[in-house]
Amino acid sequence: MRAAIFTEQNGPLSVENVDPIDPGPRDVVVRITASGVCHSDLHVITGGLPMPPPAILGHEGTGIVEAVGPEVKGLRVGDRVIGSFIPACGTCWFCLRDESHLCENTYTVMAAPRAHRHDHTPLMTMTGLGTFADMMTCDEMSLVKIETDLPDEQLALIGCGFTTGVGAALNTAKVQPGDTVAVIGCGGVGQSVIQGAKVAGAAQIIAIDLVPYKRESALALGATHVVDPAEADAVEQVMALTGGRGVDYAFEVIGVPDLIVQAFNMARTGGAAVAVGVPHFMDSITIPSFPLVLSEKRLLGCVYGSAQVRRDFPRLVSLVQAGRLDLGGMVSRTMGLDDINEAFRAMKDGEVIRSVLV
Repeated sequence: MRAAIFTEQNGPLSVENVDPIDPGPRDVVVRITASGVCHSDLHVITGGLPMPPPAILGHEGTGIVEAVGPEVKGLRVGDRVIGSFIPACGTCWFCLRDESHLCENTYTVMAAPRAHRHDHTPLMTMTGLGTFADMMTCDEMSLVKIETDLPDEQLALIGCGFTTGVGAALNTAKVQPGDTVAVIGCGGVGQSVIQGAKVAGAAQIIAIDLVPYKRESALALGATHVVDPAEADAVEQVMALTGGRGVDYAFEVIGVPDLIVQAFNMARTGGAAVAVGVPHFMDSITIPSFPLVLSEKRLLGCVYGSAQVRRDFPRLVSLVQAGRLDLGGMVSRTMGLDDINEAFRAMKDGEVIRSVLV
């Protein structure tokens, strides 16, 4: 099979022919039909997420089941599936408490080698998936069956960015009708937060980004106001738009500690900042203690939009099919596997909301 290999920090990915490892009894072989190019893969390349090379990257994808192991119970050949970058075993302590986004099997699944190069060097895969390839082998618990006619390039985004962003609004923050929201960073996940806040009934959604194209896209996808942080202090602009109070929820969707603090400062008394972007694994955050206590502000962590994927993937598909959420408007470009490094360049230069490999 062909796959895009992470071979060195800050270097380009290498598209190579690799040999898959024979699937185990609970494994499923999937033919990848589309894979979104996500900032988390870039974080691996730049060293922000600790993952040793060589490895097959990609964790936001969809495909068709080609083969199943003898112990696989819930999937059959021909099923259309979305990869879940956090497995949902359904039986661990967290899954039984409706917290499958914290599944105890996460790191065991991620650590399993799934292929090897021609020199027999083993290859791990990003989050146990490895969607930057034409095929992938993964544990059944990392897949969700979907029945829909949505195009592959749209369906792929549900595997990570769309679920993370919409879920941050609906599940983590639990935005209510009439709430006010600010979103710092309007890439794929930020645009999804905006859509989640819109479908939740937020009265005011303030999109904050340096890139004009992303601010324009945010307005098209549901933002009521946009802020250019290069024009003036972003916190002051948000305060001016909210009568000096701040917002009920401020989402940071980039992963920069100073911007997480900025989100905290944008939140009203009794409001909350939601940290959605993935920071460098060595970063720390210093929050002012006075408003944390006496203004009763909150800082909420958010992984995978606090999503229960077997419930939320079908729910998101239904909302897209009903026209309540827009996946198509987030797909800026489609390209092939050989264009993977160009896709990362376009991401870094702010030219796209999402590129999708098809």
